Parts: sequence; structure tokens; C-alpha cells
Amino acid sequence: MQDEIKIMDTGDGSHTLLNVALNETYHSRHGALRESQHVFLKEGLAYWLEKHPKAQDLSIFEMGMGTALNLILTLQAAQQLPQIKFSYTTLEAFPLSNLVIKQLNYTALLQDVSLKVLFEKVHEASWDEWHTILPNFQLKKVQQKLEEYHIENASVDLIYYDAFAPNKQAELWTLEAIGRVCSMLKSEGVFVTYSAKGQLKRDLKFLGLSVETLQGPPGKVEMVRASMMEMNE
Repeated sequence: MQDEIKIMDTGDGSHTLLNVALNETYHSRHGALRESQHVFLKEGLAYWLEKHPKAQDLSIFEMGMGTALNLILTLQAAQQLPQIKFSYTTLEAFPLSNLVIKQLNYTALLQDVSLKVLFEKVHEASWDEWHTILPNFQLKKVQQKLEEYHIENASVDLIYYDAFAPNKQAELWTLEAIGRVCSMLKSEGVFVTYSAKGQLKRDLKFLGLSVETLQGPPGKVEMVRASMMEMNE
């Protein structure tokens, strides 16, 4: 059963949601849109593309679809990259209701009519099967908990790890959970998240990844990106 959800404004005018049961928001209260753009698009997607200028395919796995803010921003980027075929899998155990989704203001703030259509298409897409959202963008939404999800080793280029904070959903930040997810990374794969907890960085290093502590989005000092790249140099 879905927990009670409340819509809130954040510092940049974009919406986030408050999970009342966890007393936790889905995004930074300093700016949901700015957080996603900085953490997942700039330090995740843009970084990977910079490292792979001749890429023709990109496989993304997202832990925590939530409002689909990361997804719609990735779709916006994909529209400008017709030469790359995107494959995007997003995991969400507790999907939001249509009533909540229809009130979110992301596409209005982005001032892109095409994104409004895509946002609706994404949320209307059925679960657990592949859909063509753009000619170069395939999407699969999976309604499962992480521990139930079937992991395919070395199948993913980029991981957006966007679970609730470690102090709210500790089971999603254990060495076992992070290890399962990172086992999906290809030889030059990248893992990116808003969290910069010391234990997370130690676990990522233990798993053999090269870890970077980066400047965080507004309101947050640091974030983490980890990659398999140095292992293969």
C-alpha cells in the first residue's frame, strides 16, 4: 500500500514529494530540478558521454524512479543525441498515483511542450515490459524491490542510484545491495548518486571501483561518482 504523499515546493520552484511515513522527501528541498540536473545529468550522463564520444548505445539502470524527474531529463538529452540508442531500466517498488503525477510541475518549468507529452507517455507506459518512448529511447519500468530484481551482470553503462537516504532506507545502502547493483556495470561503467556517506565510499572501493567525491548540488556539499574505468586501464 502506498504511503501518504504530499507535494512540496523546493528552492528552485520545482516540486518534490514528502513521504509522510518516512518523513523524507524524494528530492532536495533546495531544488529538485537542480539536484537531478547536477547529480544525474551533469555528473552522470554528461560525464559518461564525454568519456565515450563515439558511443552508439547507452544502457542506464535507475534505482528509484519516483517522480520520473531523472528519466524525463534523460529523455530531454536523448532528443539531442539521435545517434545514440538509449536503453533505460528504472526500478520502483511503490509507484505514485496518477493524481499525484498530474500535479507535478517539471515540464512546465522546463518550458518544453514535447517533454509534457513524453512525461505523460512515460507514466502511462505499462510496467515490466519494454516501450519505445523515442525512436532512440527504449524504456522498461520495473515494479519490484531491489532484492527481488533479477540482476544481469555486466549489462549496464550508467547507474543512477536514487534511493531514499541511508538513514531512511538503510537496506538499500548495504554492501550487499550496492554490490548487487554494481555487478551490473560494464567494464567502463559509472555509478552516480547524491549521497556522499563515508561507508558508501568505503564499500564502493571495496567492490573495486574508483571513487570520486564531487561537489554536490545546491544545499549539499558533496556527492559521489564511482567507475570501473581505472580497473581496465
